[in-house]
Amino acid sequence: MLMQTAAGKLMKVFLTRRIPPEGMKILSAAGICEVSQWDSDEPVQRADLLKGVQGAHGLLCLLSDKIDAEVLDAAGPNLKVISTLSVGYDHLAIDEIKKRGIRVGYTPDVLTDATAELTVALLLAAARRLPEGVEEVKNGGWSSWKPLWLCGYGLSGSTVGVIGLGRIGMAIAQRLMPFGVKRLLYSGRTAKDYAAEVNGEYVPLDTLVSESDFIVVSCSLTPETQGMCDKAFFSKMKNTGVFVNSSRGIVVNQEDLYAALSSGQIAAAGLDVTTPEPLPTNHPLLTLKNCVVLPHIGSATYSTRGIMGALSAQNLLGGLQGTDMPSELTF
Repeated sequence: MLMQTAAGKLMKVFLTRRIPPEGMKILSAAGICEVSQWDSDEPVQRADLLKGVQGAHGLLCLLSDKIDAEVLDAAGPNLKVISTLSVGYDHLAIDEIKKRGIRVGYTPDVLTDATAELTVALLLAAARRLPEGVEEVKNGGWSSWKPLWLCGYGLSGSTVGVIGLGRIGMAIAQRLMPFGVKRLLYSGRTAKDYAAEVNGEYVPLDTLVSESDFIVVSCSLTPETQGMCDKAFFSKMKNTGVFVNSSRGIVVNQEDLYAALSSGQIAAAGLDVTTPEPLPTNHPLLTLKNCVVLPHIGSATYSTRGIMGALSAQNLLGGLQGTDMPSELTF
C-alpha cells in the first residue's frame, strides 16, 4: 500500500543534487514519494533550494547545502526528515532541526575504509614527493641518477600521530602500522580501549605534535578543533614532519600552514580538505611543491558512493514512514 498524506497524495521529497543510481532505485521502488531534484552535479543555488523544498515532507541534501532556519521555514510544517549524503553534519542547523522535531539521517561507517585508504595514499604522496616526481618525468627534469634527488621520508621506524582516533582515525592507524611504524600516538577527548590493537599511546596534543614524524588529522569539527592547526601548532612540529588532513578544512589555518611549508618549518603537507572548497586556483598553497592538495575525494570509490546513495535513500524513507532509519543522528 502506498504511504500517502492526509490529502491522499504521494509525499514530496526534494533532492538537492543528482545522487548515485543505487539511491534513486530505492526511492523509485518504494512508491511512496514524488521526487523532485536539482538535476545537476553542481550545487543547488540558494534561491532554487528555497523554492524546491517548499511543501516537502523529506529533504535529501549534501555537505555543500546550508540547511538553516530559512530553509526549514521555506519547507514548512510538512518536513519530517532530512537525509544528508555525508558523515559530517556541520552544514545542518541542528538546534533548529531538533526544535521542530525533524529527524536526521546521515551516512557514517560506510565511507571509513575508502577515506582511510585515501589518507594513506595522500600521506605517501606528500612524504615521498610523488606529484613532484611525476612532474619531473613530464618536464624533462629526470636525468642521470642522483643520490639525494627527490628524497622524502619513510614510515619504517617512524612515529605517527593521529589526532582523533575515531572510526576513520583507527582505520588509518590499522593501515599504517604494517609499514613498520615504531610508535603510534593519538590525542583526543578520551583514551580509547581499542587503541591497544595498534599499540596506540594516548598523549597530550603538544606531545603528539612535537614527537611525531607524521601527523594525521582525522578529528570531528568542534569549536575546540576549529583552527587548531595554527602557527603555534606547526612551530612545535619537527622540521622533517609531514602533516596530513582528511577531516575538515577549517581545522587548519591555511595561512599559517603556508608559512610553515614555505619557510621549511615543516617538510610537507597533504590536504584532502580545504577552506573554501574548491580552493581557488590562485591560492598560495598551490604554488608549493611540498603541498599536495586533493579535491575532497576521501570517499570517492564507486562502491562507497553507491552505498552512501542507498543509505541516504533508506534513511529518507524511514523518516517519511515514521519507521527505523538505518543511520539516524541522535541529538
